Amino acid sequence: MDFATPKGLVHAVRGVSFSLGREKLGVVGESGSGKSVTGRAILKLVRPPGRVSAKRLSFDGIDLLACDERAMREIRGRRISMVMQDPKFSLNPVMTVGAQIAEAYRLHEQASAAEAKRRALEMLEAVRIRDPERVYRAYPHEVSGGMGQRIMIAMMLIPDPDLLIADEPTSALDVTVQLQVLAILDDLVTQRGMGLIFISHDLNLVASFCDRVLIMYGGRVLEVCDAKRLSEAQHPYTRGLLDCLPRIEVGKEPGGKAGGPADLPVLHRDPAWLDQGV
Repeated sequence: MDFATPKGLVHAVRGVSFSLGREKLGVVGESGSGKSVTGRAILKLVRPPGRVSAKRLSFDGIDLLACDERAMREIRGRRISMVMQDPKFSLNPVMTVGAQIAEAYRLHEQASAAEAKRRALEMLEAVRIRDPERVYRAYPHEVSGGMGQRIMIAMMLIPDPDLLIADEPTSALDVTVQLQVLAILDDLVTQRGMGLIFISHDLNLVASFCDRVLIMYGGRVLEVCDAKRLSEAQHPYTRGLLDCLPRIEVGKEPGGKAGGPADLPVLHRDPAWLDQGV
């Protein structure tokens, strides 16, 4: 994936290759490593001056590279949905929450307004929103950040897609609401037998929530790990990320005297990693 800039062509993502079944795949890495743009490329949401090129980009036997915009509109939502990072920038501020969720359903189904409303209320209940009738009539500015994220999940899942791409869906939420949103995602993905691409900065979160993990750096996938064995990762970059995680541990000074927590190490990057990949 390339971006044309005044200073020349920037290779944002290179040589990324992975397959996905009906599982939860975590994608982690520093900001600028290519996580979000990889998710957007699957749905062909990278606009000029960005350019996506690949030998193969297929979904359930469909060649996405060969799909025109009309074909992609049929795939987006119905087959593949994407939850963006911040609902405030994804929801239409002049439409009620219910109208937006119902629109997502009617866009892909030949349903009446009454049926679309019924399904929208069901989805609001599915994402554990109290008083769905009130929230259905509310505008986006009238709901909290956590509720807005649940509304976005409801909107993306109402067409019953096969794959959900979640781009840091909990990063703007406090810890308690994060756990609630993750529990909702886990339940819905498991019940519906969907695939999930979960983009995040939080290695501990991904290790506990996902089945597999892709570690990205500089637009490349450096390592693929079983999520339960992420702590056993071998690549120096992955080891560096893990070592930089804060731990509530009391260290010991020389001689056995108890001291305060050890200083967090600094992540050292090797330019040679930019030419590596799996």
